[in-house]
Amino acid sequence: MAKRQMKTMDGNQAAAHASYAYTDVAAIYPITPSSVMAEHTDEWATDGRKNIFGHTVQVTEMQSEAGAAGAVHGSLSAGALTTTYTASQGLLLMIPNIYKMAGEQLPAVINVSARAIATHALSIFGDHSDVYACRQTGAAMLCSSSVQEVMDLTPVAHLSAIKGKVPFINFFDGFRTSHEIQKIETWDYADLKDMADMDAVAAFRKNALNPNHPVERGSAQNPDIFFQVREASNPYYDALPAIVQDYMDKVNAKIGTDYKLFNYYGAADAETIIIAMGSVNDTIEETIDYLLKQGEKVGVVKVRLYRPFNAQALVDAIPDSVKRIQVLDRTKEPGSLGEPLWLDVVAALKGTKFDAVPVFSGRYGLGSKDTTPAQIVATFHNTEKKRFTIGINDDVTHLSLEQGPSLVTTPEGTTNCKFWGLGADGTVGANKNSIKIIGDNTDMYAQAYFDYDSKKSGGVTMSHLRFGKKPIKSTYLIRKANFVACHNPAYIRKYNMVQELVDGGTFLLNCTWSDAELEEHIPGQVKKYIYDHKINFYTIDGVKIGIATGMGPTRINTILQSAFFKLSAIIPEEQAIDLMKKAAEKTYGRKGEDVVKKNWAAIEEGAKNVHKVEVPASWANAEDEGLDYAVHTEGREDAIKFANTIQTAVSAQEGNNLPVSAFVDYVDGTTPVGTSAYEKRGIAVNMPIWNSDNCIQCGFCSYVCPHAVIRTVALTEDEANGAPEGMSVLPMTGMPNYKFTVAVSALDCTGCGSCANVCPGKKGEKALTMQSMPENVERQKWFDYATATPEKPEVIAKFKENTVKGSQYKKPLLEFSGACAGCGETPYARLITQLFGERMYISNATGCSSIWGNSSPSTPYTVNVKGQGPAWSNSLFEDNAEFGYGMFLANEALRNGLKTKVEAIAENGSDELKAAAKEYLDTFTVGALNGSATDRLVAELEKLNTPEAKEILDNKEFLSKKSQWVFGGDGWAYDIGFGGLDHVIASGKDVNIMVFDTEVYSNTGGQSSKATKTGAVAQFAAGGKETKKKDLAGIAMSYGYVYVAHIAMGADMAQTVKAISEAEAYPGPSLIIAYSPCINHGIKKGMAKAQTEEKLAVEAGYWNNFRFNPLGGDKKFSLDSKEPKFESYQEFLQGEVRYLSLALKNPERAKALDEMNEKEARERYEKLKRWVDLYNN
Repeated sequence: MAKRQMKTMDGNQAAAHASYAYTDVAAIYPITPSSVMAEHTDEWATDGRKNIFGHTVQVTEMQSEAGAAGAVHGSLSAGALTTTYTASQGLLLMIPNIYKMAGEQLPAVINVSARAIATHALSIFGDHSDVYACRQTGAAMLCSSSVQEVMDLTPVAHLSAIKGKVPFINFFDGFRTSHEIQKIETWDYADLKDMADMDAVAAFRKNALNPNHPVERGSAQNPDIFFQVREASNPYYDALPAIVQDYMDKVNAKIGTDYKLFNYYGAADAETIIIAMGSVNDTIEETIDYLLKQGEKVGVVKVRLYRPFNAQALVDAIPDSVKRIQVLDRTKEPGSLGEPLWLDVVAALKGTKFDAVPVFSGRYGLGSKDTTPAQIVATFHNTEKKRFTIGINDDVTHLSLEQGPSLVTTPEGTTNCKFWGLGADGTVGANKNSIKIIGDNTDMYAQAYFDYDSKKSGGVTMSHLRFGKKPIKSTYLIRKANFVACHNPAYIRKYNMVQELVDGGTFLLNCTWSDAELEEHIPGQVKKYIYDHKINFYTIDGVKIGIATGMGPTRINTILQSAFFKLSAIIPEEQAIDLMKKAAEKTYGRKGEDVVKKNWAAIEEGAKNVHKVEVPASWANAEDEGLDYAVHTEGREDAIKFANTIQTAVSAQEGNNLPVSAFVDYVDGTTPVGTSAYEKRGIAVNMPIWNSDNCIQCGFCSYVCPHAVIRTVALTEDEANGAPEGMSVLPMTGMPNYKFTVAVSALDCTGCGSCANVCPGKKGEKALTMQSMPENVERQKWFDYATATPEKPEVIAKFKENTVKGSQYKKPLLEFSGACAGCGETPYARLITQLFGERMYISNATGCSSIWGNSSPSTPYTVNVKGQGPAWSNSLFEDNAEFGYGMFLANEALRNGLKTKVEAIAENGSDELKAAAKEYLDTFTVGALNGSATDRLVAELEKLNTPEAKEILDNKEFLSKKSQWVFGGDGWAYDIGFGGLDHVIASGKDVNIMVFDTEVYSNTGGQSSKATKTGAVAQFAAGGKETKKKDLAGIAMSYGYVYVAHIAMGADMAQTVKAISEAEAYPGPSLIIAYSPCINHGIKKGMAKAQTEEKLAVEAGYWNNFRFNPLGGDKKFSLDSKEPKFESYQEFLQGEVRYLSLALKNPERAKALDEMNEKEARERYEKLKRWVDLYNN
């Protein structure tokens, strides 16, 4: 028996650990939730870890998953054992190469964290729709049900691929297994090497392409022989199940397991069984244990090898006593008789002893929908519905099974803990450390799972931790907890969290409130539950401790972690503090010693400052106040309906209870715009408070606000006189009949402080200071009043809408998004909507900008008083430019058709119609003017009562010139979508492209892109990127007819709005590349200083602002940034963790790369100066 170490890790790490051993080359590309496997592989290779062949893995990041698959194919062809890691759309992009690799008998292993495919909407969460799409490719498909199985069975995939000469898709559930942390037994590489058939490895390498014994592969074949050659592969697939079982047996011999192609668990005389694959099997096993004690005869067949599907192995696994079979599939195949696994099971059992046994087809868990023991019980008990769903209420097609009450099936003695946090407050990271501390330093089993939405930060996070003396198979969320912590006090009135505690459980609330103030802030139903159920109630002021220890008011993670260990007493307090400090050093060491010491201080203070609340007897009679969600009555009807029926439930974490009928109006993925305005999350610790005495009315605050929560508003005298009490106003500079105010939405603010940072103020005193949001929340009514007043066209005209100041008197048509506090992207997007929002189309690449742009149930793009606003859509990641181009082509085709009709009807029309038509046709391609011309034309056409006029009027929404925009990040523009972007700008068409350049793949966690600069540490570039940044602007300029701009708002606000205005006005393709600081950069000053960071970047020469306008006459190129102060360059680099961290780890390499980075910057600036001479006559 092999000796294996117990370690605490997630499924991705388990797969990467085993896979690394058998890999020569890894070709990778980031995609959630699989990126972590590639990240581990890159880190281990950088650190020098050796595979079983005695060398490090060569890791190469490609430009897309299609590119990664091509590289895998080529690498295997040349004799290197090659691996990749992917999911969802990424796996679909690999399908053509999977067919090729299968046909050429190449032993690829594609490790997949199985994830939903984007259909009506994007889902980054888990199901099997991606892997099922590959079932006819010829790849073998091996499934693991748990983190331990991923560790145990990944070697089987690799070894079987080599010996069987068939590529393998080695898959497990995205998120539920990929991100679940468990304490597991790990492989020693000596044991992995011992199981390898080195003769088969040698045969593979000998069969590789090589000039020393050349062959040709990949021929073109004709109808006479193609079919026969395909059939010649049959023996290999016939033999493969036995090869897989043989390697499973080798694993079993090593570690004492009993892995089979199909494993049975349950009663030997079971009458009802479930057949399923994936993480649901652990929940089924746990439920079976519960039902067996109730005397029920049930069991489960766990599918491991799905392709090739071995019918005899399935039959052998099923007890003879079975009378009913329920097949559960984690996918939906519309139009099919049943889901894929059901089809295989039915076919496999035909003509066997189970031929007459009814086989039911069930769907579950799409998009990581939680699957609970109660749902499994309902499945076992189903005798009526041949096709069914579980976990939802289908009141439309009535396929869902009714489930009984919630069950507690976790092993006795298991402790359940649940932590409610705010995305990016560190709660999830701290809990990952906590579970590893418990798992690695006690004899307990441990499990952690993290439930959060698509937002990178700012959303609700729920950490589910379990630990106990017995193995934990509970692959579902915690509904009954021994310990609940609320890390954001705003949540106490938003969610039913305390009610999930067992009697005598512990509740920890992070708040600034005294015991007396708790009376006011704790809702009645919570008070009563705490009293009735004898809850141990504690508070801690994490904000106060955070400020005192230098962590700041929002990074309260280690403070609350320390409080948890004190209250739970799992580990002696002194030992727990020591272990937490070591974990903090490991986690934050790359950010510098100062950050580590602040975390240490936070850990010490967290343990000291927990306060026990003595629960008053009066709480026994507290009345239910309900959750703090308003019934919305104001606004557009479609938005109100959506907010009241969908948004409120989802925001309250009650979305799982919504029936199918609630979505019949949204089945195609369409949702009303402007619903984010109804959220009012109230998550800010501090908000900007306006001191009118120090204000110069510059509008900078509104201009840089990432969430459009601060507005400069022009008021008439009457409006100012009717303002709520206490609301400050000033006489408007330059407009004597108007008043000026700055309004802040307290409940939408994230507290980033970007506005206060840029505020110039007067005489050294700022007009904005960050102060407590809860203490100033009444100012919300000032914002509501001010922003409800009409826009003032005369004020906008006075200050010019294409200026910094003037633009801010226009309503932003992007507001209250889910972007990170201090986001560098949204200020640009919001400004564009202020300039052109009423006539915009937006095609948005998948990524940060699509998540903050439309993450259900909140739509931050909104409308003006006329109901006009950006028409927004997201297709995929790779095709965004083409998608936007398609929108443009549609608009162009429809308008050209209408143009012909307008010309014809005007020919014999009245003088008024001819004049209106002439103005329309003269401005046909000028968006800024064509709108008003269209209005006049429509007014004249409406006077007519002719079929020709009616035909035009029926399509009047297509008449005016629209503004086509394509939004996306650098991962899209520089890498996966570059081919499409290049094609669109080469077309010469009037399409505007906005690239939010964060210099990393921000949304997937900060992987390197071709926009990443030399020396930057990123995922997939653990040792610092060795190559320089791609010159996307230069490539676009080489066409000569593309408008190109480099902008950085914080460095030059006026240049930003000028460039955007020029780009949109340019009658051809435009490309704007906007420097966008990101939390992945690790800005030491914090994201409050994002605009300052942009300024410093330009001053140091790290970023350059310029514009290239092909219509600029003898001055086509404008170098807008000043001569850089290169002496500050290295200081700038060291102000960001992405550069600093390598200096801490490998100073010599960091110094060389940073110097190369600066050298490239100097060369880049010299090139820009040459462009001034080249393009300007």
